[in-house]
Amino acid sequence: MASHTYNMILSGGIFIITYIMIILEKLDRTVIALSGAVLMVVAGIITQKDAFEYIDYNTLVLLISMMIIVMLTRRTGVFEYLAIKTVKITRGEPWKLLVILSLITGILSALLDNVTTILLILPITLNIAKDLHTNPVPFIISEVFASNVGGTATLIGDPPNIMISSASGFTFMDFIKNDALIIVPILFLTTYIFLLVYRKKLKTSQEAKLKLLSMDEKEALKDIVLLKKCTAVLALTILGFVFHGLLNFESSTIALAGAVILLIITGIHPEKILKEVEWKTILFFAGLFVLVGGIKASGIINLLARGVIDISGGNTVLMTLAILWVAAIASAFIDNIPFVATMIPLIQDVGVMTGINVNPLWWALSLGACLGGNGTTIGASANVIATGIADEFGHKITFIRYFKVAFPLMILTISICSVYLLVFYLI
Repeated sequence: MASHTYNMILSGGIFIITYIMIILEKLDRTVIALSGAVLMVVAGIITQKDAFEYIDYNTLVLLISMMIIVMLTRRTGVFEYLAIKTVKITRGEPWKLLVILSLITGILSALLDNVTTILLILPITLNIAKDLHTNPVPFIISEVFASNVGGTATLIGDPPNIMISSASGFTFMDFIKNDALIIVPILFLTTYIFLLVYRKKLKTSQEAKLKLLSMDEKEALKDIVLLKKCTAVLALTILGFVFHGLLNFESSTIALAGAVILLIITGIHPEKILKEVEWKTILFFAGLFVLVGGIKASGIINLLARGVIDISGGNTVLMTLAILWVAAIASAFIDNIPFVATMIPLIQDVGVMTGINVNPLWWALSLGACLGGNGTTIGASANVIATGIADEFGHKITFIRYFKVAFPLMILTISICSVYLLVFYLI
């Protein structure tokens, strides 16, 4: 018992110190995350074998594969084409661009998944900002937020929803009827709030507008043959994501198949493309997975989950709201996948032991875990990917800079969901 308590204190200490270091940003965040992961092993919290087992290779392979597809697609010039086209539709007005790009991001994240959407939207955003000589950070933060909001709406939009569907038996349409009902207004509301927050910073010159509006977007396309190949493979990959349940393949397998097929049919040497993959971001994820695995192995996450249920005393209203808020706060600072994995058997046990209707608990877990990821730069995969790519292009989005805007807005979305759950499920 003493050893178990010691491991909880030690793993909790390593976890907190690592996160404080990430927030302070005195060292590179990838180095910090990997250092924390190594300490978990050296301190004996987890074994070397367990450390590798805690890494979610499905997520990493999905990210690497989609990066390869996007890097190959970028060579066609299609992102520049779409950037010019979008600017022409909005007449070069930055505030209109923020609204359109955010809403498109939210919608695509529901239909694809939030990570794939960010990988597709971000190059377009960076090209637009470069051409308009405007700061891309407001656009990126708004899009990241929209990607997590939109991803909450459907079964395939965010990994926690896939896990919840598997455990509860909820269908694609169940998520549309329950999550999407509140997510759609939240997407429009948060986009409007971001517009209010950043409107004064969304500036460009008339000269930059006229220059872009006079450009012929068709001239941006460099390789039509490559574009056709990339578009075909990307469309098939997206189709595979939609039907991955029926195909009985993981999303990572489908994405990897798409990347391999594209490399074969384009004849481009893999070494050239692999150099462009965001390996720093991939290693950062690996470190986080081991770090969270450490506090899971020591029993901290399980203790947190059981505490939610014990404190509520079996009261459905209190339990639902507790799961919603704890899932949101926890998912802002740790990966939501292990937290959801811990909560699923506990919710199932509650249903068996008490006989209550656990449907509100499932929707609370879904909304809390998915929307809670918006709270920090490390709360969700899309956030890490976006800030990593932005940093590579010289636009650093610090933990604090993102937190000051996104965390309060995340709290607002969870407050709205609290009212929604009370009105539609609990009262």
